[in-house]
Amino acid sequence: MSANCYYRVAVPSPVRRLFDYLPAETAETELIPGTRVVVPYGKRKVIGVVVEKTTHSDFKPAQLKAIEQVLDQQLPKDEPLLPADLLELGLWAADYYQHPVGEALAGILPTLLRKGKELPIAAPTHWQLSTHAKGLPETALSKAKRQQQALGLLREHGKVSNADFKAQGISRSILNTLKDKGLAEEVCIEAAILEATVDEAKVAESASISDELLAEPSLALRPEQHNALTAIELHGYHPYLLHGDTGSGKTEVYMQAIEKVLRYGRQALVLIPEISLTPQTLGRFERRFNCTIAVLHSGLTELERCKAWNQARTGTAAIVIGTRSAVFVPLLKPGIIIVDEEHDASFKQQDGFRYSARDVAVMRANRSGIPLLLGSATPSLESLYNCQRERYALLRLSKRSGTALAAQWQKIDLRDSKLNSGFSAAAIQAIKTALAADGQVLVFLNRRGYAPALICHHCGWNALCRHCDTRLTTHLSRSRLICHHCEYQQAIPNICPDCQSPELIFLGQGTEQSEATLEALFPDTPIIRVDRDTTRRKHAVRDMVSEVNKGEPCILVGTQMLAKGHHFPRVTLAVILNADDGLFSTDFRGAERMGQLLTQVAGRAGRGDHPGTVLLQSHHCDHPLITLLIERGYSAFAEQLLDDRAAAHMPPFRTLALLRAESENPEHAEALLRRARQLCEQLSVNAAVYALGPLPAPLEKRAGRYRYQLTLKAEHRNHLQQVLRQLSVLLETEKLGRKVRWSVDMDPQEML
Repeated sequence: MSANCYYRVAVPSPVRRLFDYLPAETAETELIPGTRVVVPYGKRKVIGVVVEKTTHSDFKPAQLKAIEQVLDQQLPKDEPLLPADLLELGLWAADYYQHPVGEALAGILPTLLRKGKELPIAAPTHWQLSTHAKGLPETALSKAKRQQQALGLLREHGKVSNADFKAQGISRSILNTLKDKGLAEEVCIEAAILEATVDEAKVAESASISDELLAEPSLALRPEQHNALTAIELHGYHPYLLHGDTGSGKTEVYMQAIEKVLRYGRQALVLIPEISLTPQTLGRFERRFNCTIAVLHSGLTELERCKAWNQARTGTAAIVIGTRSAVFVPLLKPGIIIVDEEHDASFKQQDGFRYSARDVAVMRANRSGIPLLLGSATPSLESLYNCQRERYALLRLSKRSGTALAAQWQKIDLRDSKLNSGFSAAAIQAIKTALAADGQVLVFLNRRGYAPALICHHCGWNALCRHCDTRLTTHLSRSRLICHHCEYQQAIPNICPDCQSPELIFLGQGTEQSEATLEALFPDTPIIRVDRDTTRRKHAVRDMVSEVNKGEPCILVGTQMLAKGHHFPRVTLAVILNADDGLFSTDFRGAERMGQLLTQVAGRAGRGDHPGTVLLQSHHCDHPLITLLIERGYSAFAEQLLDDRAAAHMPPFRTLALLRAESENPEHAEALLRRARQLCEQLSVNAAVYALGPLPAPLEKRAGRYRYQLTLKAEHRNHLQQVLRQLSVLLETEKLGRKVRWSVDMDPQEML
C-alpha cells in the first residue's frame, strides 16, 4: 500500500463534505469506491462509504485517523456493495438536492446495511408444508380446490418453487392464504445466481423464450397500444411520457415492454407511488411472468427489504417493483425504468433527503443508457412541458380498453341544498339506483377521521393541538382527538374544558362519518372504508381488493388511496363529496392537484362492461376550472394551467427552491433566513436568483417548532444550483445555523 494513500469517506453527518482517512492498519489491498467501512467520527464509530482514493489530503497524516474495519468481506474483492453507477447517482442526487452526502448515501442503503450488518445471501424462495399441515388428511381442504391442489404438490415434492406453482395455475395469493392458515411456509434454497445469456441477435428469432418467460399469454393490443409499444426504443436512453386515459391499458404496454427487456437478459425497475398499489400491481406481474420479482416498500421488515435489495443487486430478480426509495436499488443489468402515476406527489420525499424519485429516475436512465417510461392519466405539468420542449416523446392512449367508455360527469350544486352528513338527496338516490342494478359505488372524500373539528356550541372553544397551529381531528372509532401533523392525541372530552358545557359538536366531515352515514342509509350493503386508519394491518389492502373483486354490490368510501390506479370493474358510480378544497389552495400547485385527483377518481367508474357515472358535489359548479375539466378533459385543463404558470413565472417555466428553517424560538428561525437572504443576494449578483421572504410557513407551528421559509427562484436551473451550493456551506458556519434546524428543498412539491 502506498504511503501517500488516503480514502475519502462519506460519513452520515449533517456536514456537507467528505472526510479523509488513512488505510486500515491491516489493509492488504486497495478499497474500491462503494465499499462500507467502520471509521472513528468524533467519539463515535460510524458506518461510512468509501467514495474515492486519493494521494492528497489537506491534512497531515498525523492529523488523520485510520479506517478501523472494512465490511462486505463476503463479496469478491473487485465487487463493492454500491456499484459505481449507483454511487455516482447518489453523489449527483446529494449535490442536486443540496443534502449532506454522507446522509444521502446512507439513505440509499437498507437499514440493516446502514447498521453494519452483512449482506444476506440471495436465494430463490420455495415453499414447504408446515409441521401442522403434515398431520392433516389429504381431503382437509376439499372445499377449496386450489388450496388442496397446492398442498398436494407440497406433499408430493417436499419443496416447490413459485415458478412451479405458477405453471400449475396456483397464484401467490393462494400460497399466502395457506401461509396465514399455518399450513405452508416459505424457505430459501441456496443456489448460484443464474445470469441471462440470451443472444440479442437471436431474440427476434426465438419463439421458445416466451414459453418459459410468460406464465400467461400477453393480451392483444389495440392499435393505440401497439403504436405506443412499437415506438419505445429499448437500446439507449430514450424518455417517454405515456399519457393514457384511465382504463386505457397503460399497464399492458408496461408489461409487454418489460417482456422485450427480459428477453434481452436485462432487468426492469417499476416505481409505483403508494404501498396500497403493491398487491394489485404485484399480482398482475406474478400472473404474467415466470421470473423472480423483488418488491421494495416501507411495509416490509428490515430483513425482507435487505433480501429484495440484494436480489436486484445480484440479478436474481428480473423485475423490481417498489415505491419511492426503490429508485436507488442496485441493478446488475438495468434494461428499463418505468414510473407509474408519475404525477403523484408521493414520489417526492418531504423530509430529510428531499429527493424526487421520478426526477432521479430520469437521471438514472440517462446515465445507464436505458429507456425511461413515465405513465399517467393526469401527467404533471413538468412532464407535459418536457414534451412540448421535445425532451420527452409523447405516447398517447385516448380510449379505454375493451368496450369500456369514459364515465359521464354530472354536477350537483350544493348551494341551498339540504345535506345528510355531506350527501345530497341526488347523490343518495344515485347510490340506491347503482346498487339496485348490482353495481358497486365509490364515495370519495379526501379527509380521514370522523370530523376535522370539535367545538363548544356554548362558548366557541376549539379542540386545538398543543404542538401545532391546527385543530385536532375527531376519530370516534378510537375515541381520540388526533393531530394529523404530529400525531399528538388525547381523549375526547365529555364537557367543554373552558365553560364545562356538555354541548360539544362536530364540524365538518371525514371518511369515518361518511361510513357511519352510509351504514345507516344502506344497512344491507357492505361498506368498505379505505384510508390510512383502516389499512395499517399488513394485508389490509390485499383483503380489501379481494373483497371488492368478488363483484358483489358494495360501497367503497375513502381518501385518495382509492383514486390511485385501482381497477374495480364493477364500480359504476363515483361520488365526489366535496370538489372545492383545491380551488382556493394557497399552494400554487393546488389547482393541478385538484384536477389530477378528480380525474383519477372519475377514472375508477365504468372500467368494466357497464357504463360509469361521476357525481361531483360542489358549491362552485360554475367555476371556470371545474367547467374546463369536465367539458374538455384533463389535457385542456393542463394547457390552461401551463399558460397561467408561464404568466406567473412559476415552475416549470422557472426553477424553485425553498430554504426551510424551524426552531422552538421563532425569532431564531426567521433571523437565520434573513441572513440567508443577505448571503443569497451577495452570491447571486451575476446569477439572477430572486428571493422572497422569509415568511412563516402556511402551517407556522408544527410539533412544537416554529417554521419559516425563504423562496428562491431563477430562470436557469444551473444558476440556482450554483448559489445553493455556496449558500449551504456558508450557513453551516453561521452560529444560528448550528442552533436552527434548516434544510434545502429543491423543486418543492408541497409548500406547507
